[in-house]
Amino acid sequence: MDDVDSSTRRWEDLDTDILVKIFQLLDLFELTSGIAHVCSAWRVACCDPLLWKTLDLSMLRSNFIKIPLEPFVYVDQRSDKKLTRLLKISLNLSKQSILTLIFHFNLYVSDDQLTYTAERCPQLKRLVLPAWNRIKRTGMCKAIRCWKELESLTMPSIANPPYFLEEIATHCKNFRELKIMGPCDMFFASTLATFVPQLRVLSIRCTALYRDALILILDSLEHLEVLNISHCILIEGHPGPPSQYKKVIKKIDPIIRQKASRLREFITCMEDLCIMCQRTRTDEGIVRWYKYEEWFWKEDEVKALAL
Repeated sequence: MDDVDSSTRRWEDLDTDILVKIFQLLDLFELTSGIAHVCSAWRVACCDPLLWKTLDLSMLRSNFIKIPLEPFVYVDQRSDKKLTRLLKISLNLSKQSILTLIFHFNLYVSDDQLTYTAERCPQLKRLVLPAWNRIKRTGMCKAIRCWKELESLTMPSIANPPYFLEEIATHCKNFRELKIMGPCDMFFASTLATFVPQLRVLSIRCTALYRDALILILDSLEHLEVLNISHCILIEGHPGPPSQYKKVIKKIDPIIRQKASRLREFITCMEDLCIMCQRTRTDEGIVRWYKYEEWFWKEDEVKALAL
C-alpha cells in the first residue's frame, strides 16, 4: 500500500472557522453526541459561541402521565435523565454564550434542571418557558435572578403571576417583550400594569381575553408599541361561575380601536373562517396545544416572537 501523501490535510488540521461552519449543519443531538471528544481542534470548534447563540430544546418533550395530585404530572425517569444529560453537555460546551433558550411547552423541567441551566446562561436575552408543573416558586425566582439581561419571554399561563413578574421587574431591567400562552383577565392585566409597565411588545393570542383587561392594558402600558390579540375570544364580563354575566364580543369596538390607535401595530383576527380562531372557540379560550400540529404553538403574528 502506498504511503499516504504527507501533503494531505487531516480533519483535525482544518481551520477552526471551517469546522464551525460544518458543525453548524448539525442538530443539537448530533452536536452533543461526542464529536467534541474526537480531538482538541474539534473540541475548540464545538465550543465556538456561533454554535451556541440559541439552545433550542423545542424538539424535546417529556414522556409523562397526568396524576391527580401536585405536580399533576409524573415524568418518566428515562425522559428526565435524557434531558439532564443533554443540558449538561450543551451547557458545558456553550461556555455561557447562550442568548436564546427555547423549551417545548410539554417539557416538564424540574427545579434542579431549571436552576442548573439558569446559572450557566447569565447572558440570556430571550426565554421560551416550558410547562410550570414541576417548577416551584423558589426555583423560578432563583432562575430569574440569574437572567439579568433578559429582554423577551414566552410563558404559559400561571395562577399567581405577581411574584413572577415582580422578580422580572426587580432583576431584568431590559425586559421589553412578553408572550402569554394562556388567558388574560383583570388580575393578570393589573399585574402587567404594576410590574412591567415598560413593555413594548405584548402577544396574547389564541386565548380568552376580557375586554376590561384589554382596556387596562391599553391605558396602563404607556410604552407599548405592538399588541397582538389574534384569534382571541374577547369577553365582556368577569371570570367566575358560568352563571355570571358574560358576553362574547364579535368585533373590536370603537373605544378599543381608539385606544389602540397610538400603537405602531395592533394585530387582530376574529374571523369565523379562520382555523386558529375556530380552535380557540372549540377549546373555550384555553387552547389544548398538544391536540394540534407541532408547529401550531410556535406561531406568532409578531415576527420577533415566532419560533
